[in-house]
Amino acid sequence: MRDLLDCTLPEITEYIQALGQPKYRAEQVFFHLHGNGNGGVIPKISEMQNLPKALREQLEKDFFVTEIDILKELISTDGNTRKFLTKINDAYAESVLMRYKHGDTVCISTQAGCKMGCTFCASAESGFHRNLTAGEYCAQVYLAKNHAEALQASGQSLKNIVLMGCGEPLDNFGETIKFIELITHPKGLNLSQRNITLSTCGLVPQIYALADLNLKITLAVSLHAPTDEIRAAIMPIAKKYPLDELLRACKYYEKTRRRITFEYALIKGVNDSVSHAKALAKLLRGMLCHVNLIPVNKARGGFSPAAQNEVRGFAAVLEDRNIPVTVRRSLGADIDAACGQLRGECK
Repeated sequence: MRDLLDCTLPEITEYIQALGQPKYRAEQVFFHLHGNGNGGVIPKISEMQNLPKALREQLEKDFFVTEIDILKELISTDGNTRKFLTKINDAYAESVLMRYKHGDTVCISTQAGCKMGCTFCASAESGFHRNLTAGEYCAQVYLAKNHAEALQASGQSLKNIVLMGCGEPLDNFGETIKFIELITHPKGLNLSQRNITLSTCGLVPQIYALADLNLKITLAVSLHAPTDEIRAAIMPIAKKYPLDELLRACKYYEKTRRRITFEYALIKGVNDSVSHAKALAKLLRGMLCHVNLIPVNKARGGFSPAAQNEVRGFAAVLEDRNIPVTVRRSLGADIDAACGQLRGECK
């Protein structure tokens, strides 16, 4: 059996028409699953009451609908961040709902576990289990969207999705692209591509492939070092794709006319000096980009965050060299929901 939540509208339409049903039935099914009008609630097939009973029964024979259950929910002390440990079908994943003045953002996982092994990130600690499906991505979004207490408290609707949870989105390329199609479909949630951020540790072939799709999403590249030596010590992927190859791919991505975000986790005594900042500025000179500085969060590897004055000094060096830079506001560190802290492990 196949997950109905993982099916695109053309796939559902093909199935519906093969049954001799009118095409509009497929749109009804898709809207039940993804439509903004119903709040994104994931229904059971039996609850699709505007479908003929015979069609519902046939759908139940041929499909299931992803089930997502909250196993644990943690709320930050300021109430602005909620982390969900969930079971999605047979996999465990973590997602985070963050409250901002402009609306809510959900950070979702793309894999159960992670293969990349970045030394400052907790996602690889429990190993890699499997890729998640596009439907399972959607389930995390809809869970956050429908978590009534969180959304009512913020008074805002869900505005942004970031693929920055457990896993590497570009290592699950096909499902990631299908998710973007599903979540932005005008007959579904109809979220703008511009409200989606995809974070990658730097899979070069997939960056080229993503550029050729000419999507309007934001690409965030985890750089974290201005030299191959430092980067390879904290990010194993750098041994396969050195900086010159990665930046060549990023420059190719500029064909989309979308500004790239370079994520840079400041680790005390590793990559946080003025000389590192100068080297980073030289590396990125002339690129359509901006740098997002992140004081590293406690996760694994025994690393410590750079001091605030060092963060400000690092940012000042970039600004002086006309490299746009921001310092990420850390949300959810007290519940292990900040950058690099998600594990997707059931405890």
